Amino acid sequence: MARRIKKGVDSIDGVEGVLYRVPETLPQGTLEQMKVPQKGNDVPLIKVDELVNADGFLFGFPTRFGSMAAQMKAFFDSTHELWMKQKLAGVPAGFFVSTGTQGGGQETTAWTAITQLVHHGMVFVPIGYTFGAGMFRMDSIRGGSPYGAGVLSGDGTREPSATELALAEHQGKYMATVVKRFARPFSLAPGENHN
Repeated sequence: MARRIKKGVDSIDGVEGVLYRVPETLPQGTLEQMKVPQKGNDVPLIKVDELVNADGFLFGFPTRFGSMAAQMKAFFDSTHELWMKQKLAGVPAGFFVSTGTQGGGQETTAWTAITQLVHHGMVFVPIGYTFGAGMFRMDSIRGGSPYGAGVLSGDGTREPSATELALAEHQGKYMATVVKRFARPFSLAPGENHN
């Protein structure tokens, strides 16, 4: 999903997507039981202070009980220094998710993650129904919602469908277009006179 989103981002002139991952917090044995694929070295770990270099974000994560996985929550929790200085205020951001079942949190995961953006003063960019007819198709199982692209991964062995991948690419294009239009706003430090 992330690679297709990047393909969509990269298709917009003047915008480049960069893939990162957050640190893993689960033991290897647990990951194996969950059938989580091995992570290669082709996608580097991101450091919190690198976030300020981006003009926009599409955060992707699996769902655990209807909200973001603990690994992503731990990463967001580590952004307190950026939050205190509102270094990410005004930056557009969105989400894409993976759930084990159709009722597993395609919308609630994004909905509950919005709080992370709100506290940073970031601008949530949902895709709405901009994917057109693909959002209304009922002839196949697919993830995704107006909040963002998604995949139904089942027990971890299901690959994204053509529709799920097309929605991911669309979200990348959509976000890149928004980021390109958005000028990073001026910064006011907390406590400054805002008159």
